[in-house]
Amino acid sequence: MLLSIAWKNVWRNKLRSLIVILSISLGLLGGLFYLAFANGMVQHQIDATIKTQISNIQLHNPKYRLNNEVKYTIDSPDSIIKKIEEINGVRAATSRIKSTAMVSSAITGAGITINGINPVKEKNVTTLYKKIVYGTYLIPGKKYQIFIGQKLADKLNVKVKSKIVIAALDMSGNITYGAFKIVGIFKTESTNFDLSNVFVLKNDLRKLIGFPSEQTTEIAVLLNNNDQTDLIANKIKKIFNRAISEKKLDVETWVEIQPALKLINEMFIEYSMIFLIIILVALSFGIVNTMLMVIMERVRELGMLMAIGMSKLKIFLMIMLETIFLSITGGAAGLFLSWVAITVTHKTGIDLSAVSEGLNALGYSSFVHPMLGFTYYILIGSLVIVTAIMASILPARKALKLNPAEAVRQNV
Repeated sequence: MLLSIAWKNVWRNKLRSLIVILSISLGLLGGLFYLAFANGMVQHQIDATIKTQISNIQLHNPKYRLNNEVKYTIDSPDSIIKKIEEINGVRAATSRIKSTAMVSSAITGAGITINGINPVKEKNVTTLYKKIVYGTYLIPGKKYQIFIGQKLADKLNVKVKSKIVIAALDMSGNITYGAFKIVGIFKTESTNFDLSNVFVLKNDLRKLIGFPSEQTTEIAVLLNNNDQTDLIANKIKKIFNRAISEKKLDVETWVEIQPALKLINEMFIEYSMIFLIIILVALSFGIVNTMLMVIMERVRELGMLMAIGMSKLKIFLMIMLETIFLSITGGAAGLFLSWVAITVTHKTGIDLSAVSEGLNALGYSSFVHPMLGFTYYILIGSLVIVTAIMASILPARKALKLNPAEAVRQNV
């Protein structure tokens, strides 16, 4: 009965109730959409970094990661890759030879990381071959070809079929030079990656720096599901426990390789949640103000209810329920509107190409797909209920302070 009375009381002044519900729903829509937008932007950055740059897991010689010196290698990479690919959940694995070098054209030069790859196997691990803007991907068997980023091509003022010179240290520490012909230019979401990485055939890099044929500097592992990264990394560590204990091998996840990515993700979520909580607190003040107005308008009515024997507890609960119903109705509407907006924009995407240069410089895509897990809707729904309960206490206490004898004489 009390529930029915409280619900009817909410709609005694339809316009005022609708305004409060609308303000709550729009506040939640703005907060949740911002949260989904930030989450979508960061998740896309993580996904793009994994698929175009570092993969889920990497294996190195422990000393290699200190200064990226090419002399610290992994022995028998093919047998290691074979064992890794037998693990359930691993999509593919490949070996790379990586070395720091200088690249120069007739105009200028730049410091880069030169990646010696097997283009056929690399396609199974990274999606760089899908990022081509000019030319083609590396062609197996064709000697001294190079695949570079658009940002680097712009800096060197070169194009497809141009020749550039690579200067690198060989295995003995001597400087060696090689001329390469550009076959393709790629563009990823990260201009820093495009500026600092070039790709050549593994055999060409071996010849250039005198690298041993049965060794490599890096093994990259791509998984079917990023959520299994830690689980599969632990399996790899168990398989190669002896090599790891002998300091011949090191297994790292993408979080360990680029910890800033995870920190940025957590920071965005934390800031977004704080922003959303601020919105809920601001809305709670509006709810409290509205309910205090309701109390002032119903002083005589509440006084009469007390005078005819309605207990203070029931009065308290009735006002609380009215406030909670008002808040939850607005919250439910806000969650529904947010779900619709996020679902639609996730499918269509939001084009930010007008500011793409700045976003790409930070490693973000200029095309964002907002996304939000079901857990967040549950969390926000819970916060709305807590906010409603907190906001209902002050108006309910105000009602309890009324004196029935004085209240029934009011003409408000």
